[in-house]
Amino acid sequence: MSQPESAARPASDPELSIELQFTRSLQAVANKIHATSDIDEIMLEVSQAICDLFNADRLTIYISTEDGGSIISKVKTGLNSFKDLKLPINEQSVAGYVANHRRMVNIRDVYDAAELKSYSPNLNFLQEVDKRTGYRTKQMLVGPILEEKTGNLAGVVQIINNRAGRPFPALAEKGLVELCKTLAIALKLRQQSSRFVARTKYDYLVADGVIVATELETAIRSAREHGVDIEDLLLREFQVTPAALGQSLSKFFGVPYEPFKAERVKPLDLLRSFKRDFAESSQWLPVEDGKEGLIVITTDPEKVRGGRLVNQVFPGKTIAYHVCSQREFVQTLNLFYGGAEADGGASIGELLSNLDEGDDENDSVSAEALSLAADNELVKLVNKIIVDAYNMGASDIHIEPYPGKAKTEIRFRRDGSLQPYIEVPSSYREPLVTRLKIMCDLDISERRKPQDGKIKFKKFGPLDIELRVATIPSAGGMEDVVMRILASGEPIPLDKMGFSKRNETNLKSVISKPYGLFFVCGPTGSGKTTTLHSVLKHLNTPETKIWTAEDPVEITQKGLRQVQMNPKAGLTFAVAMKAFLRADPDVIMVGEMRDKETTSTGIEASLTGHLVLATLHTNSAPESIIRLLDMGMDPFNFADALLGILAQRLAKRLCKCKQAYQPEEAEMQMMLREYSEELLGTTSWLAEPEKQKQALKEEWLQQFSDKDGKLTLYKPVGCDACAGTGYKGRVGLHELLVGTDPVKKKIQEHARVAELFAVALEEGMRTLKQDGIEKVLMGITDMHQVRAVCIK
Repeated sequence: MSQPESAARPASDPELSIELQFTRSLQAVANKIHATSDIDEIMLEVSQAICDLFNADRLTIYISTEDGGSIISKVKTGLNSFKDLKLPINEQSVAGYVANHRRMVNIRDVYDAAELKSYSPNLNFLQEVDKRTGYRTKQMLVGPILEEKTGNLAGVVQIINNRAGRPFPALAEKGLVELCKTLAIALKLRQQSSRFVARTKYDYLVADGVIVATELETAIRSAREHGVDIEDLLLREFQVTPAALGQSLSKFFGVPYEPFKAERVKPLDLLRSFKRDFAESSQWLPVEDGKEGLIVITTDPEKVRGGRLVNQVFPGKTIAYHVCSQREFVQTLNLFYGGAEADGGASIGELLSNLDEGDDENDSVSAEALSLAADNELVKLVNKIIVDAYNMGASDIHIEPYPGKAKTEIRFRRDGSLQPYIEVPSSYREPLVTRLKIMCDLDISERRKPQDGKIKFKKFGPLDIELRVATIPSAGGMEDVVMRILASGEPIPLDKMGFSKRNETNLKSVISKPYGLFFVCGPTGSGKTTTLHSVLKHLNTPETKIWTAEDPVEITQKGLRQVQMNPKAGLTFAVAMKAFLRADPDVIMVGEMRDKETTSTGIEASLTGHLVLATLHTNSAPESIIRLLDMGMDPFNFADALLGILAQRLAKRLCKCKQAYQPEEAEMQMMLREYSEELLGTTSWLAEPEKQKQALKEEWLQQFSDKDGKLTLYKPVGCDACAGTGYKGRVGLHELLVGTDPVKKKIQEHARVAELFAVALEEGMRTLKQDGIEKVLMGITDMHQVRAVCIK
């Protein structure tokens, strides 16, 4: 077949002849595609013809999965190709990028990072395929298959490596557009003519592209021949995940999938007379009495529902059947009953059930609760709660009991938001709180007053962490417990803290001064201590003496002399500050300046040749100045001492599953307006606001746009890694006010907050919201999260 690069070129008009020949070949390929009956036939009959048409080495055709979140390879040429590829629709692969943005790409060399970044800063080539096959991909022409009427994504066509060794020409791009239109029609017709019917409960693994039909047949045959469980074989030999297997079972039986939950607590009220042998033989197990009814897990919902045995055991209950795999069913049995041979679960159940007979309103702890607080099963439960919270990255653990038979709810705060963890039966309520009080040496008989203490968890469990514990009496004679997991470990380097380049440069300049006063301000939990320790890590050298006064000491560094505050013994921040001045310091860090005495001592220390770092609980950098002056500080001394103030917030970071999109003009104008509102008090913006806004928009396009001059923003999606929230981790938003001469002049004049803001902005400060908007444009977070943490 004649090719665009090798076609005969008549003397009269060679280009026209090449294009005509290419069009004829393209039509012939289209006819072959329409003549096929299914996608497998396209692979067998037409794939080589498509390669020849584009003078290409290889071809891959991806089809969209039912959920629209991935594409899976269905046509793949090449002798070294391996099992089907399933790619998420994101920028981690070229095909995923094309599927996400619905646009064609023509790449000269997929290993050229600069060329990939010209399409998008986040675009990557999936090199794993080349590594596995030993093949070197270079040129790549990739286009989306879009349904004509709806514009929905049907798949992606990927043409690989021009045999001529140069980029695919413009004629090939035109041809790919037409080929994608042909495939869209063909795929739509095949979809309408063949409705999928599952014969076995594993067929949806094939339909969802987890495995191919031949692999499922091989698994079924192998399981039958060797007498092994097919589910174990699929999980072990074919890399099927428990979640994928569960979804296949869910679709087949038409009920929700219930994965194994290691943190689930045994429902004593449901299983009081429910034996393990009976559960194993009948293959069903009640696990929770929730909002939708009594949740019963089973490996065969149709069989169990048909037997109507569940309704006889639990008369009058609304039954909600959930399906799980055989392995997960056995895991849940072992969790509840302690293994097939164990019978200890029943004895602990009887002991716990007796607790409900006691008087919940009693002011003192019951004998049963005290006995159970030391029981091995409850000790394991408390340790597991703490270990899971730490492993999940939680900052706080909230234990919230309710009166009567209501369950005790346990929630974790992760990335600033509370998330449900587990619900503990009411019989655990009193002993759970008692156990925690014992761990932090609190008075277990006192239930009417708040108490606070600390748990050094190394004495009780496998982690070397510390928890700050607060107990608070709540309605109904209950006691709530809130535990904060104190940060530990090495400080984060300044260049890893998420500062903008401007802020990082200014911050390093400020803290490099030999003496002066530097503050970090923000609400509780905004990362002030973490930032200060990063600053100290930057300053921590063998020739520098650094004293810190902290309550509590959370992060430790070699080279720092750290002092834990102890108000009961008379060791306060003010006392520590005075002691430090007699101990030959170069740098002093104070956990918090909360009173006049501490602040006055800090200003004196900074004026006598020491660098003083401290935190404040204020909303913004300029407001911090007013707060300190209101404490009675001398404005002239304070202005002389001030190096800078850093205000900080933590916003949720978008997970890797984020989805790119092109913002509409209305959204861009909204962001411009919110960014500009912060600058309206400055001289330049007061004079020409519209001109300044246009200049700002051009600056954004220059700094953050792709090669087509378009801005790309991202929105949350949700995946297993982020527990379906779309957010994982947090990013700092910063507002750095540098103590320049104009700022110091305003401090000496006792200027109002608005005046300080205007001068600081003229001097180059960017507010919290402005820094947040820039991080939205960088694809790190979104506007919803920025607005959530910025007051204005």
